[in-house]
Amino acid sequence: MPSFRLFAALCGLLLSCTAHADQVRVLASIKPVQQIAAAVLNGIDQPAALLPAGASPHAFALRPSDRRALASAERVYWVGPSLELFLEGTLHSLPGSRELVEIPGLQLRHFDEGADEHEHDHHAHADHEAHEGHEGHEGHEGHEHGPGSLDPHIWLSPENAVIIARWMKDDLAPLYPQQQSQLNANVAAFEQRMQALDQQLLARFAPLKHKPYFVFHDGYGYLEGYLGLQHSGVFSLAHEIQPGARHVNELRQTLNAAAPACVFSEPQFTPRLVNSLTEGLPVKSAQLDPLGSAIAVGPQGYEQQLKALTETWASCLEGI
Repeated sequence: MPSFRLFAALCGLLLSCTAHADQVRVLASIKPVQQIAAAVLNGIDQPAALLPAGASPHAFALRPSDRRALASAERVYWVGPSLELFLEGTLHSLPGSRELVEIPGLQLRHFDEGADEHEHDHHAHADHEAHEGHEGHEGHEGHEHGPGSLDPHIWLSPENAVIIARWMKDDLAPLYPQQQSQLNANVAAFEQRMQALDQQLLARFAPLKHKPYFVFHDGYGYLEGYLGLQHSGVFSLAHEIQPGARHVNELRQTLNAAAPACVFSEPQFTPRLVNSLTEGLPVKSAQLDPLGSAIAVGPQGYEQQLKALTETWASCLEGI
């Protein structure tokens, strides 16, 4: 019996992270979307995620087991082709697929919006230094976010997360007709938790708004807008290519001019690359994971992911 219980527990754990079981009714493309669905379905069902932890939605390729899971799921939630281009042809033929960027009332942003002329020139200068003589724009995602294109990182807006949760509740109602009151209660609880977190985050980041920091990936615009922050530059390096000495020196000069500052990388970038840019400079480096790969899936997983991300962010800025 103990071995059976262990086997059942392992199956449940695997199901929470991947989508290789035909009985999955609700399937999300990426983990942050799965976390929001898990909050809505708390005590009712366990949604699965298509992409395994650490996989990039821009570089993923469907396997036969993934296609079976997509075909059998009654609901498939994905952001849209601006993020998961590999799903576009497959999902447009599935009646249960839902493109989240089309949710009414969602706050969508586009790259380069919200910066005045002075800010735009400053960022363009930093970006030009990062891109000069270097291919692989947009780093590990291998996908170019051109000016004016839709920013698909919609889950990094806490306000959008609440809008998505409310919409999911209504969209899932036909699948769970006996659990309407539970769905309503789950979303109400999610909203209450988000309101409490909102006050904590805004209070903590209020004194940090003018601290300089650089990112390796222009994927935090929704969260930056929410917190009132603005990055000093984007070092969009392809993580599989080691930049040359002249290129590294240019980036180091940009960092030195802004120091003291924070440099935020992501799990896909090697520590050697980050160290070569920051060694000996009065800057601090930290790692951000916008997909929350290390956070357990559960009804409070979205808040835990947001807390982990902002804790790393605030701690670094507070230290400079």
